[in-house]
Amino acid sequence: MSATTIAALATAPAAGAVGILRLSGPAALEVGRTLAPGVPAEPTPRHAYLAAFVDAAGHVLDEGLFLYFRAPHSFTGEDVVELQAHGGPRLLQLLLGRVLEDERVRPARPGEFTRRAFLHGRMDLTRAEAVADLVAADSAAAVRAAAAGLSGALSARIRSLEEPLRAVHADLEGVLNFPEEAEGADEDAGARVAALRAQAQALLAEAGRGRLVRRGARVVLYGPVNAGKSTLFNRLVGEARALVDEEPGTTRDVLEARVEWEGLALALLDTAGLREAPGRVEALGITRTREALSAADLALLVLPPEARASEAQAWTREAGDTPVLRVAGKCDVEVISAPSSSQEERGLRVSGLTGEGVEALRTAVLARLWGEGTPSAVALVSERHADALRRACEALTRAEQASGLSTLEVVSGEVGLALEALGEVSGTCVSEALLDALFQRFCIGK
Repeated sequence: MSATTIAALATAPAAGAVGILRLSGPAALEVGRTLAPGVPAEPTPRHAYLAAFVDAAGHVLDEGLFLYFRAPHSFTGEDVVELQAHGGPRLLQLLLGRVLEDERVRPARPGEFTRRAFLHGRMDLTRAEAVADLVAADSAAAVRAAAAGLSGALSARIRSLEEPLRAVHADLEGVLNFPEEAEGADEDAGARVAALRAQAQALLAEAGRGRLVRRGARVVLYGPVNAGKSTLFNRLVGEARALVDEEPGTTRDVLEARVEWEGLALALLDTAGLREAPGRVEALGITRTREALSAADLALLVLPPEARASEAQAWTREAGDTPVLRVAGKCDVEVISAPSSSQEERGLRVSGLTGEGVEALRTAVLARLWGEGTPSAVALVSERHADALRRACEALTRAEQASGLSTLEVVSGEVGLALEALGEVSGTCVSEALLDALFQRFCIGK
């Protein structure tokens, strides 16, 4: 148990119905009772006491709830006290200042309550990270992903890799160090490593979905001038965000709006139409269009009714490595001389003016971003997890390749490296520097 007691406000510093002051550590109960002297010296754990909160002179500041959680049956694994007062910012600061007057108490650092929960074995590192993900979630899919992580979904999958891999490593080390007693334990090591490598790669394949869930997807509308991009953008956003006019080059900058489709957050970007010999200001907008395309997860190429196959292919190349979904814009406009390109070459028929084809476009966008299923399916892997899993996969691939060609020392060494990488995800092999970096992104009081 930590020698120091920490305290912080667990609610946002803004006026609200309820504000929570949290203490954790060996002096939590004694210090908490200085603010609520009416609470019994040995309160019943997990029982809510209606109590008067007082200042140093004994004058009542507020009336609220006092809750005590006895170690190790608390969030942090230590003694924890929560004072639930009315949510006035000045009142809460007075209560916090009062407990910090005790020399045994210091202000909590960002994420320190959750860090203590991890250090006391109340949760592994993946579940601790899920706490921060849940607080930061800004879409339904992100909430579901974080909730699954908090309930141990990723923990279970990492454990299903670590435990059998640790058994393989033990068998290999046994043969190396005690060849007579462990004879034959390495016979199927290659097959076991191959199966675990495939399992790790399957989890790594979810990294792209995890990134989309956590930060949302960036979808850029681009194409030639007067193709109907801004009208379609307004229709997708649900309001008139972009100016629309028949004059070419109306859009001269990148406009961004956030939407949520099937629980997935998307940033839609309307961009300046691409054309040769634009004016100086419009040229700056075209430069920003190309920058937006390079950073997008998906590009919607909006083509006018008169577009031909060769033009569609040229515009597609403008997106570089970004995936492109072609859209035949202005499908409500009658074309006197139909182009030779097929509907497949021109893309989905959509009209931002009438709304025709918009629902089909939304479905197609989600399918290109997510693949099969819907974004309500839980994505588990963060960028940090993906990096560790990638290194584990590489080590297991080398171990698999070496199993029939090299000495057991090489195979065992690569399996050990894979275990270290997986340990960075679960927290079984993690440095203080990594913990500092991870918990720094938490809010104070969590």
